[in-house]
Amino acid sequence: MKDHFDALIDHLLEGGLFLEEAVEILEKGMIDRVLDRTNGHQSEAARLLGIHRNTLLRKMMAHQIGGKRLRKPAGSATARPPMAKRLAS
Repeated sequence: MKDHFDALIDHLLEGGLFLEEAVEILEKGMIDRVLDRTNGHQSEAARLLGIHRNTLLRKMMAHQIGGKRLRKPAGSATARPPMAKRLAS
């Protein structure tokens, strides 16, 4: 496995990718792949990735991964506007 990662690192460096871009590609790819393997089950995907489900959801939103798999957090549809907006009404 280490040999594969070493080759990947060489490939990314030769391609001129910055660290941030490489991390984004790896993170997005792993999240997408594990969601496919778990049929979109976020809790199971988070467990396999070793992260909290809320972290997975935040990363899915950041990488624009989702479609049917991306659910809004509970209560977001009924959330009240910030106090300043309520007072201005």
